[in-house]
Amino acid sequence: MWPVRPDRLRDVVDAVVEALDEGLDGKALAARAMLSPFHFHRLVRLGIGEAPAAFRRRLLLERAAWRLGHGASVTDAALEAGYDAVEAFSRAFARAHGVPPSQFRSDLDFRLAAPNHIHFHPPGGLVLPAQTRTASMDLSDRLVEHDHWHTVRLLEQAATLPDEALDRAVRPGFVIHDFEGPEPDVRTMLDRTVFTKEVWTAAIGGREFPVEREKTIAAIQTRLAAVQPQFVALVRRIRDRNEWDDAFVDALCSPPVSFTFGSVIAHILDVSVIRRHAVVGALRELGVAEVERRDPIEWERAITR
Repeated sequence: MWPVRPDRLRDVVDAVVEALDEGLDGKALAARAMLSPFHFHRLVRLGIGEAPAAFRRRLLLERAAWRLGHGASVTDAALEAGYDAVEAFSRAFARAHGVPPSQFRSDLDFRLAAPNHIHFHPPGGLVLPAQTRTASMDLSDRLVEHDHWHTVRLLEQAATLPDEALDRAVRPGFVIHDFEGPEPDVRTMLDRTVFTKEVWTAAIGGREFPVEREKTIAAIQTRLAAVQPQFVALVRRIRDRNEWDDAFVDALCSPPVSFTFGSVIAHILDVSVIRRHAVVGALRELGVAEVERRDPIEWERAITR
Protein backbone atom coordinates (compact mmCIF):
# COMPACT_ATOMS: atom_id res chain seq x y z
CA MET A 1 0.00 0.00 0.00
CA TRP A 2 1.10 3.55 -0.60
CA PRO A 3 2.11 5.22 2.71
CA VAL A 4 -0.01 8.27 1.87
CA ARG A 5 -3.73 8.75 2.24
CA PRO A 6 -5.11 7.38 -1.10
CA ASP A 7 -7.46 10.25 -1.90
CA ARG A 8 -4.76 12.88 -1.28
CA LEU A 9 -2.25 11.01 -3.38
CA ARG A 10 -4.84 10.60 -6.13
CA ASP A 11 -5.28 14.39 -6.16
CA VAL A 12 -1.54 14.79 -6.64
CA VAL A 13 -1.33 12.12 -9.36
CA ASP A 14 -4.31 13.68 -11.14
CA ALA A 15 -2.57 17.07 -11.05
CA VAL A 16 0.50 15.56 -12.74
CA VAL A 17 -1.61 13.81 -15.39
CA GLU A 18 -3.69 16.87 -16.14
CA ALA A 19 -0.52 18.89 -16.69
CA LEU A 20 1.33 16.21 -18.62
CA ASP A 21 1.47 18.30 -21.81
CA GLU A 22 1.81 21.70 -20.18
CA GLY A 23 5.52 21.51 -19.34
CA LEU A 24 4.94 22.78 -15.82
CA ASP A 25 7.84 22.74 -13.38
CA GLY A 26 7.65 21.35 -9.86
CA LYS A 27 6.64 24.69 -8.37
CA ALA A 28 3.74 25.11 -10.78
CA LEU A 29 2.60 21.51 -10.25
CA ALA A 30 2.73 22.03 -6.49
CA ALA A 31 0.58 25.13 -6.82
CA ARG A 32 -1.97 23.20 -8.88
CA ALA A 33 -2.12 20.57 -6.14
CA MET A 34 -2.41 23.38 -3.56
CA LEU A 35 0.81 22.38 -1.80
CA SER A 36 4.17 23.99 -1.19
CA PRO A 37 6.94 22.75 -3.52
CA PHE A 38 8.64 21.04 -0.56
CA HIS A 39 5.50 19.17 0.54
CA PHE A 40 4.51 18.35 -3.03
CA HIS A 41 7.90 16.77 -3.80
CA ARG A 42 7.89 14.92 -0.47
CA LEU A 43 4.32 13.64 -0.95
CA VAL A 44 4.98 12.34 -4.47
CA ARG A 45 8.32 10.79 -3.49
CA LEU A 46 6.84 9.16 -0.38
CA GLY A 47 3.63 8.08 -2.08
CA ILE A 48 4.90 6.64 -5.36
CA GLY A 49 8.64 6.25 -4.91
CA GLU A 50 9.55 8.64 -7.74
CA ALA A 51 10.36 12.31 -7.82
CA PRO A 52 7.68 14.35 -9.67
CA ALA A 53 10.01 15.17 -12.58
CA ALA A 54 11.09 11.53 -13.03
CA PHE A 55 7.48 10.37 -12.75
CA ARG A 56 6.33 12.81 -15.43
CA ARG A 57 9.28 12.05 -17.71
CA ARG A 58 8.65 8.29 -17.52
CA LEU A 59 4.94 8.69 -18.33
CA LEU A 60 5.82 10.85 -21.33
CA LEU A 61 8.32 8.26 -22.59
CA GLU A 62 5.76 5.47 -22.15
CA ARG A 63 3.21 7.51 -24.08
CA ALA A 64 5.77 8.27 -26.77
CA ALA A 65 6.46 4.55 -27.19
CA TRP A 66 2.75 3.83 -27.54
CA ARG A 67 2.40 6.64 -30.09
CA LEU A 68 5.35 5.31 -32.10
CA GLY A 69 3.85 1.85 -32.06
CA HIS A 70 0.66 3.30 -33.52
CA GLY A 71 2.27 5.13 -36.41
CA ALA A 72 3.50 8.45 -35.02
CA SER A 73 6.72 9.83 -36.46
CA VAL A 74 9.80 10.19 -34.28
CA THR A 75 9.59 13.98 -34.63
CA ASP A 76 5.96 14.11 -33.53
CA ALA A 77 6.61 11.74 -30.63
CA ALA A 78 9.55 13.89 -29.52
CA LEU A 79 7.51 17.08 -29.55
CA GLU A 80 4.60 15.45 -27.71
CA ALA A 81 7.04 14.20 -25.07
CA GLY A 82 8.27 17.76 -24.48
CA TYR A 83 11.63 17.54 -26.27
CA ASP A 84 12.74 20.43 -28.45
CA ALA A 85 15.46 18.36 -30.12
CA VAL A 86 14.85 14.98 -31.73
CA GLU A 87 18.39 13.92 -30.87
CA ALA A 88 17.83 14.47 -27.15
CA PHE A 89 14.55 12.56 -27.32
CA SER A 90 16.19 9.67 -29.17
CA ARG A 91 18.92 9.38 -26.54
CA ALA A 92 16.46 9.45 -23.65
CA PHE A 93 14.12 7.02 -25.39
CA ALA A 94 16.90 4.54 -26.20
CA ARG A 95 18.19 4.65 -22.62
CA ALA A 96 14.70 3.96 -21.27
CA HIS A 97 13.38 1.42 -23.79
CA GLY A 98 16.57 -0.23 -25.00
CA VAL A 99 15.91 0.55 -28.67
CA PRO A 100 15.95 3.81 -30.63
CA PRO A 101 12.52 5.29 -31.33
CA SER A 102 12.83 4.56 -35.05
CA GLN A 103 12.94 0.83 -34.24
CA PHE A 104 10.10 0.68 -31.72
CA ARG A 105 7.29 -1.66 -32.84
CA SER A 106 3.69 -2.05 -31.74
CA ASP A 107 4.36 -5.56 -30.38
CA LEU A 108 6.88 -4.21 -27.84
CA ASP A 109 5.71 -3.22 -24.37
CA PHE A 110 5.55 0.56 -24.03
CA ARG A 111 5.61 0.35 -20.22
CA LEU A 112 8.83 1.02 -18.32
CA ALA A 113 9.90 -0.43 -14.98
CA ALA A 114 8.34 1.58 -12.16
CA PRO A 115 8.52 1.32 -8.36
CA ASN A 116 4.81 2.07 -8.05
CA HIS A 117 3.27 0.15 -10.98
CA ILE A 118 1.65 3.36 -12.25
CA HIS A 119 1.78 3.44 -16.04
CA PHE A 120 0.48 5.34 -19.03
CA HIS A 121 -2.87 3.94 -20.19
CA PRO A 122 -3.81 4.57 -23.84
CA PRO A 123 -5.02 6.81 -25.23
CA GLY A 124 -4.42 9.38 -22.51
CA GLY A 125 -4.73 8.10 -18.97
CA LEU A 126 -3.03 6.04 -16.29
CA VAL A 127 -3.30 2.59 -14.74
CA LEU A 128 -2.91 2.62 -10.95
CA PRO A 129 -2.45 -0.43 -8.70
CA ALA A 130 -5.04 -1.17 -6.03
CA GLN A 131 -4.76 0.18 -2.51
CA THR A 132 -6.36 -2.93 -1.03
CA ARG A 133 -7.28 -6.31 -2.39
CA THR A 134 -10.63 -8.03 -2.30
CA ALA A 135 -11.27 -11.75 -2.41
CA SER A 136 -11.46 -13.46 -5.78
CA MET A 137 -14.88 -13.07 -7.41
CA ASP A 138 -15.57 -16.38 -9.11
CA LEU A 139 -19.22 -15.30 -9.27
CA SER A 140 -18.18 -13.15 -12.21
CA ASP A 141 -18.28 -16.14 -14.57
CA ARG A 142 -21.97 -16.80 -13.95
CA LEU A 143 -22.94 -13.14 -14.11
CA VAL A 144 -21.11 -12.57 -17.40
CA GLU A 145 -22.39 -15.79 -18.98
CA HIS A 146 -26.01 -15.17 -17.98
CA ASP A 147 -25.83 -11.56 -19.18
CA HIS A 148 -24.59 -12.68 -22.59
CA TRP A 149 -27.07 -15.55 -22.91
CA HIS A 150 -30.03 -13.34 -22.03
CA THR A 151 -28.94 -10.54 -24.37
CA VAL A 152 -28.56 -13.03 -27.23
CA ARG A 153 -32.03 -14.45 -26.58
CA LEU A 154 -33.67 -11.03 -26.45
CA LEU A 155 -31.98 -10.02 -29.71
CA GLU A 156 -33.27 -13.21 -31.33
CA GLN A 157 -36.80 -12.44 -30.16
CA ALA A 158 -36.54 -8.77 -31.19
CA ALA A 159 -35.50 -9.92 -34.67
CA THR A 160 -39.01 -11.32 -35.17
CA LEU A 161 -40.50 -7.81 -35.01
CA PRO A 162 -40.83 -5.33 -37.89
CA ASP A 163 -38.91 -2.05 -37.79
CA GLU A 164 -42.05 -0.11 -36.88
CA ALA A 165 -42.43 -2.14 -33.69
CA LEU A 166 -38.74 -1.93 -32.81
CA ASP A 167 -38.84 1.86 -33.06
CA ARG A 168 -42.20 2.35 -31.33
CA ALA A 169 -41.88 4.57 -28.23
CA VAL A 170 -43.23 2.05 -25.73
CA ARG A 171 -41.14 3.54 -22.88
CA PRO A 172 -41.11 7.31 -23.59
CA GLY A 173 -39.83 8.30 -20.15
CA PHE A 174 -37.19 5.58 -19.75
CA VAL A 175 -33.78 7.13 -18.96
CA ILE A 176 -30.87 5.36 -17.26
CA HIS A 177 -28.28 8.16 -17.48
CA ASP A 178 -29.07 11.75 -18.33
CA PHE A 179 -25.96 12.07 -20.51
CA GLU A 180 -27.22 9.21 -22.71
CA GLY A 181 -30.76 10.53 -23.04
CA PRO A 182 -34.05 8.63 -23.31
CA GLU A 183 -34.36 5.02 -24.42
CA PRO A 184 -38.00 4.85 -25.50
CA ASP A 185 -37.85 1.89 -27.89
CA VAL A 186 -36.55 -1.66 -28.05
CA ARG A 187 -33.90 -0.89 -30.68
CA THR A 188 -32.31 1.86 -28.57
CA MET A 189 -32.29 -0.28 -25.42
CA LEU A 190 -30.63 -3.23 -27.15
CA ASP A 191 -28.15 -1.01 -28.99
CA ARG A 192 -27.04 0.65 -25.75
CA THR A 193 -26.82 -2.69 -23.95
CA VAL A 194 -24.11 -3.68 -26.42
CA PHE A 195 -22.60 -0.20 -26.81
CA THR A 196 -21.95 0.12 -23.06
CA LYS A 197 -19.92 -3.09 -23.24
CA GLU A 198 -18.08 -1.87 -26.36
CA VAL A 199 -17.16 1.50 -24.83
CA TRP A 200 -15.82 0.23 -21.52
CA THR A 201 -14.04 -2.80 -22.96
CA ALA A 202 -12.24 -0.45 -25.35
CA ALA A 203 -11.49 2.06 -22.58
CA ILE A 204 -9.91 -0.52 -20.28
CA GLY A 205 -8.05 -2.09 -23.20
CA GLY A 206 -6.68 1.26 -24.32
CA ARG A 207 -8.46 1.17 -27.67
CA GLU A 208 -10.65 3.71 -29.43
CA PHE A 209 -14.34 2.94 -29.10
CA PRO A 210 -16.80 3.08 -31.99
CA VAL A 211 -18.59 6.39 -32.46
CA GLU A 212 -20.78 5.46 -35.39
CA ARG A 213 -22.44 2.06 -35.28
CA GLU A 214 -25.07 0.07 -37.13
CA LYS A 215 -28.34 -0.36 -35.23
CA THR A 216 -30.21 -2.99 -37.16
CA ILE A 217 -30.87 -6.05 -35.00
CA ALA A 218 -28.55 -8.10 -37.23
CA ALA A 219 -25.80 -5.50 -36.81
CA ILE A 220 -26.27 -5.37 -33.03
CA GLN A 221 -25.97 -9.17 -32.96
CA THR A 222 -22.75 -8.97 -34.97
CA ARG A 223 -21.36 -6.27 -32.67
CA LEU A 224 -22.18 -8.36 -29.60
CA ALA A 225 -20.48 -11.40 -31.12
CA ALA A 226 -17.36 -9.27 -31.69
CA VAL A 227 -17.14 -7.59 -28.28
CA GLN A 228 -18.20 -10.50 -26.05
CA PRO A 229 -14.95 -12.52 -26.35
CA GLN A 230 -12.99 -9.35 -25.55
CA PHE A 231 -15.21 -8.62 -22.55
CA VAL A 232 -14.98 -12.19 -21.24
CA ALA A 233 -11.18 -12.19 -21.59
CA LEU A 234 -11.00 -8.85 -19.82
CA VAL A 235 -13.13 -9.95 -16.88
CA ARG A 236 -11.21 -13.20 -16.51
CA ARG A 237 -7.89 -11.38 -16.59
CA ILE A 238 -9.06 -8.97 -13.89
CA ARG A 239 -10.42 -11.87 -11.84
CA ASP A 240 -7.36 -14.11 -12.21
CA ARG A 241 -4.98 -11.30 -11.31
CA ASN A 242 -7.32 -10.03 -8.58
CA GLU A 243 -7.27 -6.57 -10.11
CA TRP A 244 -10.80 -5.56 -9.10
CA ASP A 245 -9.48 -2.62 -7.08
CA ASP A 246 -6.91 -1.51 -9.64
CA ALA A 247 -7.82 1.78 -11.26
CA PHE A 248 -7.22 3.58 -14.51
CA VAL A 249 -7.33 7.33 -14.91
CA ASP A 250 -9.08 8.70 -17.97
CA ALA A 251 -7.11 11.86 -18.68
CA LEU A 252 -9.42 12.75 -21.58
CA CYS A 253 -11.96 13.82 -18.96
CA SER A 254 -11.48 17.28 -17.51
CA PRO A 255 -10.55 17.05 -14.73
CA PRO A 256 -9.15 13.50 -15.03
CA VAL A 257 -11.48 10.84 -13.64
CA SER A 258 -10.40 7.52 -12.16
CA PHE A 259 -12.35 4.27 -12.25
CA THR A 260 -11.61 0.90 -10.64
CA PHE A 261 -11.87 -2.14 -12.87
CA GLY A 262 -14.36 -3.71 -10.48
CA SER A 263 -16.71 -0.74 -10.53
CA VAL A 264 -16.67 -0.63 -14.34
CA ILE A 265 -17.47 -4.34 -14.71
CA ALA A 266 -20.24 -3.99 -12.13
CA HIS A 267 -21.56 -0.94 -14.00
CA ILE A 268 -21.68 -2.79 -17.33
CA LEU A 269 -23.61 -5.70 -15.82
CA ASP A 270 -25.88 -3.46 -13.73
CA VAL A 271 -27.09 -1.27 -16.59
CA SER A 272 -27.46 -4.39 -18.73
CA VAL A 273 -29.86 -5.87 -16.17
CA ILE A 274 -31.92 -2.67 -16.13
CA ARG A 275 -32.12 -2.54 -19.92
CA ARG A 276 -32.82 -6.25 -20.36
CA HIS A 277 -35.74 -6.13 -17.95
CA ALA A 278 -37.09 -3.08 -19.76
CA VAL A 279 -36.80 -4.96 -23.06
CA VAL A 280 -38.65 -7.96 -21.59
CA GLY A 281 -41.63 -5.75 -20.72
CA ALA A 282 -41.52 -3.94 -24.06
CA LEU A 283 -41.40 -7.17 -26.09
CA ARG A 284 -44.41 -8.48 -24.20
CA GLU A 285 -46.38 -5.35 -25.04
CA LEU A 286 -45.36 -5.69 -28.67
CA GLY A 287 -46.81 -9.18 -28.82
CA VAL A 288 -43.73 -11.42 -28.64
CA ALA A 289 -44.82 -14.78 -27.26
CA GLU A 290 -42.95 -16.30 -24.29
CA VAL A 291 -40.41 -13.51 -23.91
CA GLU A 292 -37.18 -14.82 -22.40
CA ARG A 293 -36.99 -13.82 -18.75
CA ARG A 294 -35.13 -16.62 -16.97
CA ASP A 295 -32.94 -15.32 -14.16
CA PRO A 296 -29.54 -16.90 -13.30
CA ILE A 297 -31.12 -19.64 -11.14
CA GLU A 298 -33.58 -20.72 -13.86
CA TRP A 299 -30.93 -20.36 -16.55
CA GLU A 300 -28.43 -22.51 -14.68
CA ARG A 301 -31.02 -25.21 -14.06
CA ALA A 302 -31.87 -25.24 -17.77
CA ILE A 303 -28.28 -25.58 -18.99
CA THR A 304 -27.39 -28.32 -16.46
CA ARG A 305 -30.36 -30.55 -17.20
